[in-house]
This record gives sequence, C-alpha cells and structure tokens, in this order.
Amino acid sequence: MIALGQRAPLVRLTDTRGTPADVGAPGGPALVVFLPAAFTPVCSGELAGLRRVLPRVREAGAEVLAVACDSMFALRTWAEQEGLGEEPGLRVLSDFWPHGAASRAYEAFDDVAGTSTRASYLLDGDAVVRWSTRTAPGVARDLDEHADAVERLLVHGTGER
Repeated sequence: MIALGQRAPLVRLTDTRGTPADVGAPGGPALVVFLPAAFTPVCSGELAGLRRVLPRVREAGAEVLAVACDSMFALRTWAEQEGLGEEPGLRVLSDFWPHGAASRAYEAFDDVAGTSTRASYLLDGDAVVRWSTRTAPGVARDLDEHADAVERLLVHGTGER
C-alpha cells in the first residue's frame, strides 16, 4: 500500500464512455476503490455498496472512482446492469491498457490473478493519501467504513489510519 502522507501516483484512465480521467491529480478529494473484476458477485455487491454510501461521500465533497482492469465496454455494460448509468460523483474507470498500469502504480495489482486487489485509497484535494485499506481476495470491504473515513478526514479533519 502507498504510505499515508505520500502523494498518490498520477495516472490517466478512461471512464465507461471513453472520457479521460486523471486519478491522482490535484483538485477535488477522491475515494479510489480498486475492484478485481466486473460481473463477479463480490465486486457487484461492492459497486452497489458504493452507490449506497455515495451521498455521504459527495456531501463531504469527494467523488468515488471505481477502478477495474476490465475494458471500458465491459465496465459500461456492468455499470448499466447494476443500475448505475450516469451516477453523479461515481465514475467507473478502466485500467485495461496498458493492463493494470494504474493498479500497479497504486500497489493494487495481483500479478498471479492479473486483476486489481481490493485496495482503497482516500486522496485529499492535493492528491495526498490520507487513508487506505485492503481486504483479502474474495472478502468484501466495509463501505460504511470508507464513508466514515471520508467524513472523519475531509469534514472533521481528525485522525488518519
């Protein structure tokens, strides 16, 4: 995991419509959530969980960037199937080519599986890592814990983990 207090790597990905997205660029705070694979039960549950906590994250002034190594076409179909469409404040981003480059830069790539790991980072407006977590393969993250971290660090400015 990237150490707390370090600047996050700057990587350019594309969203499900092919629009470029610079992850790790100074600007607004972002909750960057790496997902191993579209259409899998745990990842689909996490995507639904991100949509559920999105109001809390947006209220704190952050956006959610969900990153997977699938193609933008597969991710668009998956997001639409999961009922996301054009959800403001939640972007699904493709780390397809070069395969896993962003996941590798964020120390969130599983070389054996060829997918992202379940790593999450909270970046402040200067793209500095303020909070992070990772779970074991197949273990869903506590997304309420993600929203709590956003509120604690961005709204109240207290504590780092």
